[in-house]
Amino acid sequence: MTDPLSLPFDTDEMLAGLKPWIETESPTFDAAAVNRMMDLVQHELAALGARVERIPGRMGLGDSLRATMPHPRAGEGGILLLGHMDTVHPIGTLEKLPFRVEGDVCYGPGLMDMKGGNYVYLDALRKLLAAGVETPLPVTVLFTPDEEIGTPSTRELIEAEARRHKFILVPEPARPDGGAVIGRYAIARFDLQTRGKPSHAGWQLSEGRSAIAAMARKVAEIEGMTTDDCTFSVGVFRAGQWVNCVSSVCDAEVLSMAKTQDLLDEGVARMMALNSDADEVVMEVRRGVTRPVWEPDQPGTMAMLALAQEIAGEIGFEITGASAGGGSDGNFTGALGIPTLDSIGVCGKDLHTLNEHIHIDSLLERAKLAAALYCRLGA
Repeated sequence: MTDPLSLPFDTDEMLAGLKPWIETESPTFDAAAVNRMMDLVQHELAALGARVERIPGRMGLGDSLRATMPHPRAGEGGILLLGHMDTVHPIGTLEKLPFRVEGDVCYGPGLMDMKGGNYVYLDALRKLLAAGVETPLPVTVLFTPDEEIGTPSTRELIEAEARRHKFILVPEPARPDGGAVIGRYAIARFDLQTRGKPSHAGWQLSEGRSAIAAMARKVAEIEGMTTDDCTFSVGVFRAGQWVNCVSSVCDAEVLSMAKTQDLLDEGVARMMALNSDADEVVMEVRRGVTRPVWEPDQPGTMAMLALAQEIAGEIGFEITGASAGGGSDGNFTGALGIPTLDSIGVCGKDLHTLNEHIHIDSLLERAKLAAALYCRLGA
């Protein structure tokens, strides 16, 4: 059999293939944009001879793609490549963050999180098929549209598909040291609303009860609950339309990270305890989507890490393994106890910012890692 580490991966070819992916902007809340990205990927998967299913979106979000790669036992549970095609960057970000190469760095919205990793792991399948290499286990690809908002519409799909497979590969970006993720902290989201009493801000200010002021006081209280092991962050704040009106409604969204289930439960209880109707202002807290704790050191996952470390050593780099925050769809598969190796995608920096970029040399090393994992998992 052809050595997967000797396949003809080409960095310039991968960059050329990535360019249209990055220039097809796909912010989560724009279903049509996400679906344009899915169109592009669906075509590439079909060109590989995969049996591609387009799974219609719901909740106003985009579609998903499930591709069964060519294999004598295609359709049997083997390896699941799991990734998302949505990004946090709104349409028009390319004007400020165009796809471009500068030295050993490549920039672009969604390039690090996580189109770069998805592309590399798909390119590894492309090269294996072209070389006529048959992997020990069949491979299924599942790309989803809503990871960046907590996967509200596709969690059931992911979990159902994952249960059919022996191994899960999640090419989210590598940790800062280039390492993989073998467990993840829980992530909980909360929707907050304060409801006050309107009045004219210049004529009868004292008659009003400001929902904005009430929420602003809660922001400091909520973020003040943060510890190293359980964090709270107010990321969305919406209120007001007229400066001469005391605002009667204010909405906010909070993200909490907890390292253990007990800490998650405590954090949820503290947030729900903020519900009140004191001082003629109602504070309502509603729990949103939650990613479960993925406990580290599960035997199947650790065996996958050991294999990845062995392969990396042959390629010439090191991979560590650790639990991490941030949240990914690996939370779901890992929490189910299915061997999952996460954050094995490209290396880079500043994801979710207008400086998002990857280290170009990681494309080649991660493509080789991907090819070897496909060939040695289940062997």
